[in-house]
Amino acid sequence: MCTLRCLLGAALAAAALQAADAPSASGVDLNAMDRTVNPCQNFYQYACGAWRKNNPVPADQSRWGRFNELAEHNLAIERDILQAAGNTQIGDYYAACMDEATIERKGIEPIVPMLKQIDALSSKSGLAAEIVRLHDAGVRVLFGFRVAPDDKQSDTEIAHVDQGGLTLPDRDYYLKTDPHSVQLRKQYEEHLHAMFALLARAEASKDADPEAETRAVMEFETALARASIDRVAHRNPDNTYHKMTVGELTLLTPDFGWKEYISSVGIPPVESLNVAVPDFLKALDGIIANTSLAGIKTYLRWQLLRSSADLLPRPFEDEQFRFNEHILRGTQQAPPRWKRCVRSTDRALGEALGQEFVRVAFKGASKEKALQLVGEIEGEMRKDIENANWMTPATKEQALAKLRAVSNKIGYPEKWRDYSSVKIARDDYFGDEARAVEFEVQRNFHKIGKPVDKSEWGMTPPTVNAYYNPAMNNINFPAGILQPPFYNPKASDAVNYGGIGVVIGHELTHGFDDQGRKYDGAGNLRDWWTAEDAKGFEARADCIANEYGGFSPVADVKLNGKLTLGENAADNGGMHLAYMALMDSLANHVMENKDGFTPQQQFFLGYAQVWCENSTEESSRVRAATDPHSPGQFRTNGALQNMPEFGEAFSCKVGDPMISAQPCRVW
Repeated sequence: MCTLRCLLGAALAAAALQAADAPSASGVDLNAMDRTVNPCQNFYQYACGAWRKNNPVPADQSRWGRFNELAEHNLAIERDILQAAGNTQIGDYYAACMDEATIERKGIEPIVPMLKQIDALSSKSGLAAEIVRLHDAGVRVLFGFRVAPDDKQSDTEIAHVDQGGLTLPDRDYYLKTDPHSVQLRKQYEEHLHAMFALLARAEASKDADPEAETRAVMEFETALARASIDRVAHRNPDNTYHKMTVGELTLLTPDFGWKEYISSVGIPPVESLNVAVPDFLKALDGIIANTSLAGIKTYLRWQLLRSSADLLPRPFEDEQFRFNEHILRGTQQAPPRWKRCVRSTDRALGEALGQEFVRVAFKGASKEKALQLVGEIEGEMRKDIENANWMTPATKEQALAKLRAVSNKIGYPEKWRDYSSVKIARDDYFGDEARAVEFEVQRNFHKIGKPVDKSEWGMTPPTVNAYYNPAMNNINFPAGILQPPFYNPKASDAVNYGGIGVVIGHELTHGFDDQGRKYDGAGNLRDWWTAEDAKGFEARADCIANEYGGFSPVADVKLNGKLTLGENAADNGGMHLAYMALMDSLANHVMENKDGFTPQQQFFLGYAQVWCENSTEESSRVRAATDPHSPGQFRTNGALQNMPEFGEAFSCKVGDPMISAQPCRVW
């Protein structure tokens, strides 16, 4: 049930959305600003201070920002769609999720068959077959297995094997020895114990030993963590491309039945695949060998239980929330059931729900405006490359060829996914979820060896986000983000350049950030840089990494400048490109001062107000360890202090905090 605090959060969200749409002359949210602050001292506080004061984190959130406001707005639209859907596939799925009485009545019955299969495992030689069953059910045990384009033959889909099998957010949570990490591990052990105790009561098991089971899982997952490479190393595509035959893979982990796994997992026959982290698989062989069969079975039972907890009776769901959200991220209470069920429907049948969302909520003018801005921003990127005095002609030629090859997708897929083969029943939430997962797993597995479908989307239409895909060399903007505050048809062009214009520039810059630059225009992992230009790029990128590595979201925590490098470079580059587009527009027609702000000032306010947010301390810690994006404060001030044009717009002077003595710039 939604408490008074939860209802207050929802009311604040609605009020904030109304304020964002309120008719200021420019579209700048004047009520969000704190004009007692000097913009040259802390522009984020100047642009967002009042918003942050008036928008505390709601009880059912761990972070609250403009993205979240819009996501909640879209969520409410999706709920209306689902409630009116009746006996349709999406309507039945949503109804089954909302039917808590049936979920409680069934208890753990839905997972009993899989628990019995794990318990029946009589030797390690049968492990591969059991992992197949779990992976087909969406339970991520031991390692990751997925289908994606071949990094060096990007027009073909291949299988990829990667490190995995952990529960905590990152390998370092198992390995770091600072007091905070030690305390979190203790709390994780308490969570494991509580979940195993719940399972023992549900099974009426007299032989269960939650304490021993907890130790077994901790020992196994810690060993997996030690074998894993860190996030910074993993985000470098040169570190994660090792194409090999199935026979060569078998030599890495001879005690695991790879041939049985690959022949049974439901994929077409394969001769070769990519092994992202060979050393992880080498270590995995030893981990399996050194763990008792009972210990392995306990780990598998745990992974099944945790992946199913949200589909089981309330005690399991509550304990899962208590650790994963309350302890880890500082969320005070679970979201109301309807929110969880809307999100579940979006995950399971995303394009079926998305098709209805587009029909109800997406206006064609937004798509047309986005396409126009994409063209403008791409034109600015072309000029930026041509004028880059640190690049030689040979590399510029390759960069321009890649830019010309970029394609863009706006709003929603050209062809909607067909879910007609997925059986959905109004009284079987667990089964509905399982069948939807199996459909998606098998749909992806059967891409192997086939040409890459570049029209396919990686996000559903209501999603408030955007992305660049290096293997497909395309930029993608779901309908969900093409709304205020990112794009507001009632706002000035300057504000929209600072909002959706920067988002477009951000995604386009990803094609040339420290990851994207390693792929050519065809989407292949290929070094097309001269040694001199690569060195110049790295020096510029190091400036960004060092700058953001000095920012602290929490008193004793600093951002990882290497982990956030790609996103920070894209923020800086995206803002530069969008500002160039604004200036070109100003050269062709007059934009008026509005609300006391010049067009240039409106641009920077439009950008900053996209990032107004508050966060729990716990969430800030998790994000600093795992999120490649910087918090909103640093996405704003960090990028602006690198732009001399910002200082000019607000008459800042050398020595002001918002003016960097040595500004960084890649693009």
